[in-house]
Amino acid sequence: MPSNLYPTLFSPLAVGAITLPNRIIMGSMHTGLEVVPNASERLAAFYAERARGGAALIITGGCSPNPAGRMDEHHGVLDRPEQIAFHRPIVDAVHAAGGLIALQILHAGRYARHKDLVGASDLLAPINRLKPRVLTDAEVEQTIDDFAACAALAQAAGYDGVEIMGSEGYLVTQFTSLRTNNRTDRWGGPYENRLRFPLEIVRRARARVGSGFLIVFRLSALDLVEGGLTAGEIIAQARALEQAGASILDTGIGWHEARVPTIGYIVPRAAWSFAVKRIRDAVSIPVVATNRINTPELAESLLADGIADLVSLARPLLADAAFCSKALEGRADEINTCIACNQACLDFIFTGQVATCLVNPRACRETEFSVRPAATPRRVAVVGAGAAGLACATTAAERGHKVTLFEAAGEIGGQLNLGKVVPGKEFAETLRYFRAMLSKRRVDLHLNSHPRAVELANGGFDAIVVATGVTPRVPDIEGVGHPMVMRYDQVLGGKRVAGRRVAVIGAGGIGFDVAEYLSTPAQGDELAHFMEAWGVDRSGTVGGGLVKPVPQSAAREVTILQRKPAPAGKTLGLTTGWALKAGLAQRGVKIITGAQYVRIDDQGLHYLQDGKPALLEVDNVVLCAGQESARGLYDELIALGAQASVTVVGGAKRAAELDALYAIDQGMRTALAL
Repeated sequence: MPSNLYPTLFSPLAVGAITLPNRIIMGSMHTGLEVVPNASERLAAFYAERARGGAALIITGGCSPNPAGRMDEHHGVLDRPEQIAFHRPIVDAVHAAGGLIALQILHAGRYARHKDLVGASDLLAPINRLKPRVLTDAEVEQTIDDFAACAALAQAAGYDGVEIMGSEGYLVTQFTSLRTNNRTDRWGGPYENRLRFPLEIVRRARARVGSGFLIVFRLSALDLVEGGLTAGEIIAQARALEQAGASILDTGIGWHEARVPTIGYIVPRAAWSFAVKRIRDAVSIPVVATNRINTPELAESLLADGIADLVSLARPLLADAAFCSKALEGRADEINTCIACNQACLDFIFTGQVATCLVNPRACRETEFSVRPAATPRRVAVVGAGAAGLACATTAAERGHKVTLFEAAGEIGGQLNLGKVVPGKEFAETLRYFRAMLSKRRVDLHLNSHPRAVELANGGFDAIVVATGVTPRVPDIEGVGHPMVMRYDQVLGGKRVAGRRVAVIGAGGIGFDVAEYLSTPAQGDELAHFMEAWGVDRSGTVGGGLVKPVPQSAAREVTILQRKPAPAGKTLGLTTGWALKAGLAQRGVKIITGAQYVRIDDQGLHYLQDGKPALLEVDNVVLCAGQESARGLYDELIALGAQASVTVVGGAKRAAELDALYAIDQGMRTALAL
């Protein structure tokens, strides 16, 4: 039955000739599906599943209006009628699923990674080694016409609208900002000249598609770069776009070259609502809030409080395609929440891989593996209720298998229980989801249980999955048994409390997480602390929204050490690691590379650097020197010649880093193969 828990979120909204059934938009995201074999089929399956899940409007990944605007050599272009055939199956699938869909038109400008890139000016982007060629006046006119023509082609393909990408530092933004526009012609100089480019795009597109077609404009609500727009200039642009014919104003936060994190777990939820509210108060067309909105409760509060008229959920619908229907039906506890880790979505995209999701490995792989009922239900034992075991047990039970899950601890979660205490990390949401799934799918859970190999082998199970995880590796250092030495699991698990001065041995992901945990002070107002630490101006008077960051105090003096002489943090996420390292640097965390550990004694940690003796006088040494697979049970089962099929998954199979992405993927795939 429909729920009234979120009355504003699930109220309809009329936008011109179209009525959206609720206030949830699936925001545009790059997936990489556009360039794989059977791209149209896979995109159709991906978007249709989100439409069935109840999203009111889906906005596709960016498609360029001309070849120069492509993100790279393989990026999609829509500039010819014969290309419509690629899009029709996508549109038809979404419509058949009861949804609406808009094509995002994106011109990369100076962000493009191909030799023919162009820009408002010839200024090199700090995140691109390629220099753009300046568009001539005639080429600017042609580019505007290309946007309008692309909108008309999208309409012919059956799309319900288009979104013009005017945010995040792409071409449209490059025209509006003095940071990237040093032109002296009618497209540069005074702000009214720089606004001409986006306004002409909207006007000409509206003239081509008529009044009944949606034109969403994604406006930069906060640039977060030096030389960016002030709040007054952004509001002026919003009002002019409304007059030019935009149906909806979506919002983007920060250029891709900004040195302020905008969507990672480090960012507090709904951190940017203040910038969205300024726009919403200035126009009469609907305005969309975006970035770090990942629960229906938060979405409802933003709408009910008048911050925005719609919410954009991109990664949350990657994590759970049925987010909307679950919330509507009062099943919010069953939502597989986006934890903003970026590990399998943005990090994959920026390394040339097809995106997916850490908590939902099926995302963007809908045609590869689906959760179908098992042909023959089996009795399955899963040993270990960490990430891999939980994914395996819940997926196997969903398929109809009778699953018994054994966990040695008094609670589920394994290493996820350590991750959830690291500031910003939201693994508590993942554990809440798994608890709900264990109950819903009637998994027989046994906590504080240590089944022996012989008991499992003789237990009448058809399949046994060993997901016993990892144990911390203890390095061979003289004095490693000293009372001042702690393991990372003891620290994050709350079993031991570190002193004021701490040395962290190991600069992998867990070492950085421990340093974050130890150095971050207790915060009262999390949002205010974030804004101060990163130098974000909320007054709207400063161009780009940047001010000088406020120095941050640290809870402890922390030093990270690694044996390798190479820069530390190589294994951190591409899109979150830089922000994590910057935050640690703000708090004075030191990093020492090329350390050769000598001994640990009452004085502290003795080591060699460049062959010279050194001493860190510390109260505690925390070991973050990797993990070892806890696979003894699996080896025993194999030695016994167990009649049941025996599989080892997750960290018990491969212990490199603490890798929830690998563990959940392995667990799910194992369950689908049963």
